[in-house]
Amino acid sequence: MQVSVEATEGLGRRMTVSIPGDRIATEVQKRLQNMAPKVKLSGFRPGKVPFKVIEKRFGPSVRQEVVGDVISSTYYEAIQQEQLKPAGMPAIENQEFKENDGIEFTAVFEVYPEVEVKGIEQLKIERPVGSISDNDIDEMLEKLRKQRVNWVDADRAAHDGDKVTVDYKATIDGESFEGGEGQGLSVTIGSGAMIPGFEEKMIGVQVGENVEFDVPFPDKYMKEELAGKMAHFVLDIKTIQAPELPEIDDEFAKSFGIEGGLEAFRVDIRDNMQRELDNAINSKVKNQVMDALYEANPIELPKVMIDEENKRQLQHMQEQLKQSGQPVTGSEYQPEQFEAQSKRRVALGLILSEIVKARELTADADKVRQEVESIASAYGAEKDQVVKWYYGNRDRLTEVESMVLENEVVAWVLDQAQVTDNMMTFDQVVNPVKA
Repeated sequence: MQVSVEATEGLGRRMTVSIPGDRIATEVQKRLQNMAPKVKLSGFRPGKVPFKVIEKRFGPSVRQEVVGDVISSTYYEAIQQEQLKPAGMPAIENQEFKENDGIEFTAVFEVYPEVEVKGIEQLKIERPVGSISDNDIDEMLEKLRKQRVNWVDADRAAHDGDKVTVDYKATIDGESFEGGEGQGLSVTIGSGAMIPGFEEKMIGVQVGENVEFDVPFPDKYMKEELAGKMAHFVLDIKTIQAPELPEIDDEFAKSFGIEGGLEAFRVDIRDNMQRELDNAINSKVKNQVMDALYEANPIELPKVMIDEENKRQLQHMQEQLKQSGQPVTGSEYQPEQFEAQSKRRVALGLILSEIVKARELTADADKVRQEVESIASAYGAEKDQVVKWYYGNRDRLTEVESMVLENEVVAWVLDQAQVTDNMMTFDQVVNPVKA
């Protein structure tokens, strides 16, 4: 077998392989001899067909089969001989039969890039540091209290915070539009659920009153045909309800399944908030580490890997649309739309793999168990079943092992990089937009 390799554009390689005829001929003869005792042809007893007849009858098809198999096996032999690492399946070109029934073919493929992770000591990472205060717990209790609100009819004008039910009709330039008319619309004043300016018009209305006003749709409204246009609304006020909030006491705690009263509830809330805070901090730090590694280590990427990642991202998006009940026609997104994200994912995959290999990092079994139990803890009484669910499937456990390996890489980078701790409140870490 003779092999020659030509470097083409970027990571492309063009490998030509020549296979001697005797290798193919030997394999053809071997397969024909193996099948001879089983051949059945009219006019001959089973197993007694002359070999020359078998060669003439089956030789061409067996040779074609052998050629395909030999090309496949010699391709892998050749890349090992030349110490190449293909990034995807090859395209086989220029298959030619040579003298003495030999064969020559050309395999075109891309190889993995050489990855050298550097500059770790210069990376700058800002690590949030926070704790759960009593005030944070009080605010969380108030949020939970509002979730248990009871709405009661109010015999008065509507206030901020009230829920107003209306029948409505809207027009634009005197013309109706799709979705511009309905009954029993519930509007909570001050919730921000409606277009800007709409809820404020509810303040002071009375049951049985008819109200008219103009409010513009936002310039970036989800329905482009309505964006930026002024709409005229006519409302018929049906009901006004005021919020009635429960007292924060032992009974309130019990309604959430907490025995032991309000103090036990506060402990439970603190534990949940601490877990949420830890997860948010870890996520922010990991994202910074990944961004820093990506920026500090530009890599020439195989196009085939980017294309494959584009397809995976498209499939994931389509699955999400299906799960949300949205129709999927196949034309909403194209693989190329995920190009930037795919390049980042592919590059980081190569960088992380190199760090794992170079530092001999492993997914320690105890840490994998801790990660599984941490995930399962969010399911309360079903925690044990969730743990069994992960350990009952190799693919699911592999996903957790990958997470643990990523965490090991992050921990190693943090040990080497320039890390600055930044004191932050719970809201600043968990709800940065609000904070």
